[in-house]
Amino acid sequence: MTDSRFRSLRRAYGFDEVAIVPGRVTINPEQTDISFAVGEHTVPLPVLAAAMDAVVDPAFAVALGRLGGLAVLNLEGVQTRYEHPGEVLANIAACPAQEVTSLLQKIYTAPIQERLVGERIGAIKAGGAVCAASTTPASAKRLGALAVEAGADIFAVQSTVTTARHVSKSYRGLIFSELCQVLRVPVLVGNCVSYETATELMEEGISGVLVGVGPGAACTTREVLGIGVPQVTATMDCAAARDDYFRRTGRYVTIITDGGIRTGGDLCKALASGADAVMLGSVFAQTEQAPGQGHHWGMATSHAALPRGTRIKVGITATLEQILFGPTSRTDGTQNLMGALRTAMGVCGAATIKEFHQAEMVVAPAIKTEGKQFQMAKA
Repeated sequence: MTDSRFRSLRRAYGFDEVAIVPGRVTINPEQTDISFAVGEHTVPLPVLAAAMDAVVDPAFAVALGRLGGLAVLNLEGVQTRYEHPGEVLANIAACPAQEVTSLLQKIYTAPIQERLVGERIGAIKAGGAVCAASTTPASAKRLGALAVEAGADIFAVQSTVTTARHVSKSYRGLIFSELCQVLRVPVLVGNCVSYETATELMEEGISGVLVGVGPGAACTTREVLGIGVPQVTATMDCAAARDDYFRRTGRYVTIITDGGIRTGGDLCKALASGADAVMLGSVFAQTEQAPGQGHHWGMATSHAALPRGTRIKVGITATLEQILFGPTSRTDGTQNLMGALRTAMGVCGAATIKEFHQAEMVVAPAIKTEGKQFQMAKA
């Protein structure tokens, strides 16, 4: 019998603790297919821009869409609260660090204007991009219907932690199976980090699971709540749920690793861990096209009672095209992310992302420092 006085801990791994093992066969990187699917939509690049006000506005969504990615618009942010969001974003960027959280809490108390929901989505559609929009669970039924009516192609429901079973005082809360039926567009739901929760969400009929609690550069959830699972382990567990669910039902649900990705190497490890795509926040916040003007803040930074995020200065380092495709003279892996991915897939002999899921991975805590004494001394 197991002694109930003791609980065991299993080891979990983040990006810096693992490495991808080269394959026995290599292929030309240019012959790799890096697309992924969300419902009936095929997205050429396996990258989504996070639904954060410093990252996505209609202009950014159109720009990323033209390059092959997918941007997610935050329907509860400044874009739908203010007629002229650029002025609000400029005030956030200029605010002293010690005052910015109070300013954000004030800014996000302005009411959401339903008219602006339609206008922002209309601007993305007019630019020729696939439109994805996001809300928190509390607003999903109301704003989701408005978004789809305005032309949104994909709808995301996001919060710090999302489950299929939620206990509250509400007589009838958000039921994902009903939401999927009503909206009739692919629904992404997150965030979660476990096999069991991912499985239950998939059984509700959703099209994609967002994986990650607290790894984002501007998020402080792990410090404030002590909650989270390192991204490699979280992705592997949710990908295992996807694979088992697919074998059982024949329906494939997309896994999207959301947060904690800084370099091409991190992106490659997320996909090799089982993700079909990744969601990027701070990486895209550094682009010339991002609306945050070199700053970035998390979705929960403006929480009225318990902020779980902070504004960070990320700077403006490159264009969106340079971040994705280069050219670059940076040697730290922060630019030409798609070139890094295609090269890694080629080295592993993976022609598609699904084949890349089969790449061997090893625990390698010293992978970034082994033999790098001169680089470390230079730093």
